[in-house]
Amino acid sequence: MFDYSAKKITVEQALAMVKSGDNVTVGMAGAEPKEFLGKLHTIADRVEDVTITSCLSTAPGEYLSEKYLEKAFKLDSWFYSPPLRKLNKTGRVSFIPNHLHFAGSKRNFYKKADIFVCSAAMPEESGRIRFSCGNVYEEEVAKLADIVILEISPNIPHSFGDNYLEWDDIDYVVESDYYLPEIPDIAPNEKDLAIGRLIAEHISDGDCVQVGIGGIPNAVCASLYDKKDLGIHTEMMTTGIMRLMKAGVVNGSKKQMDVGKVVCAFALGSQEMYEFMHEHPDILVKRGNWVNDPYAIAQNDNQVSINTSVEVDLTGQCCSESVGPAQISGTGGQSDTAVGAQNSKNGRSFIALYSTAMVRNPETGIKEEVSKIVPMLRQGAAVSLSRNDVDWVVTEYGAVNLRGTSVRDRAELLISIAHPKFREELRAAARELLFWV
Repeated sequence: MFDYSAKKITVEQALAMVKSGDNVTVGMAGAEPKEFLGKLHTIADRVEDVTITSCLSTAPGEYLSEKYLEKAFKLDSWFYSPPLRKLNKTGRVSFIPNHLHFAGSKRNFYKKADIFVCSAAMPEESGRIRFSCGNVYEEEVAKLADIVILEISPNIPHSFGDNYLEWDDIDYVVESDYYLPEIPDIAPNEKDLAIGRLIAEHISDGDCVQVGIGGIPNAVCASLYDKKDLGIHTEMMTTGIMRLMKAGVVNGSKKQMDVGKVVCAFALGSQEMYEFMHEHPDILVKRGNWVNDPYAIAQNDNQVSINTSVEVDLTGQCCSESVGPAQISGTGGQSDTAVGAQNSKNGRSFIALYSTAMVRNPETGIKEEVSKIVPMLRQGAAVSLSRNDVDWVVTEYGAVNLRGTSVRDRAELLISIAHPKFREELRAAARELLFWV
């Protein structure tokens, strides 16, 4: 029997352990420690250059104010959320380029955590404590960290899988009673629904599916209710996947690996979804270095990967994380899942995006409609998925398969799904670039 009281501390005691120059790594998304981050600003007057390493940050906190970033804190992130986008101009926020299945191991290679802090469910009888619906990098980082602190709450669901630390691997616990953060359940618009239907046409009964976050993935899920026996092997468990499970569309019966189970690396969604996940025997939260490993993804036949992008150039390069050089999100698992799906027997990868976007003209200040199918990615744009790894590309105007095509052929295919008003302009640019369309 473990001695629970021996490791219990207050959040103030946890914060007292932070020293100038420390690298403090926190759990991802819903696993962020709300108590610790919510009071982190209270030590700003005694520390300098403390690096907070995070991924898809959701927890609010005054430490995110510019005045605290001037001297006390720096932010390194594997995936930007809106607060970090706004702070990027401070020079105290920096992106960590990564494929998500390598996030933990490569960060450990460069700089292990002095302190690791994460939210978690209540301890099991053995003392084992499970992370908050995820284990993308948490266990990897915790195993090498000097100090491991878990914030436990009775309102955090207890999920199954290899998403835990044993009692002896934990230094301290902080008690709390908070709930996991929810994200808006974005209703698909007309473009989303059109794209969702186009992708759904290429998904068959028994396929194994990966979807992400946002209006387009939600629309894809909404278009799958006429399918049967779908499996799920995905980076992120979503509310849309939960609904497909409740409807009986997802049962995993045709999978080759983890048959009958929904497999994910983390979950972020509605309170209804968290309650659904609590001790659900058919949902497994596994290590991100395995879930997102392209080799592991490929073990299920008919694996379908569905991701979104900011812009795609006429050779097939996908920028999915920046607007020019300005980082807005991250590579995440896009390359992991796209490559893994294409290595699966009969697997397919889809990159989805609207054909156009409204962008403010820097000279006039007026928003103008621009094509998201572009001759070349804008200067400074990150290539999230290389043209060597792109497969299907989908807009509201159609779906084209670039697998095995030449630059000339794929330029022609991509122009065919661009907004009609930009097609001639794109053809002229392709000829100038010697794509000969």
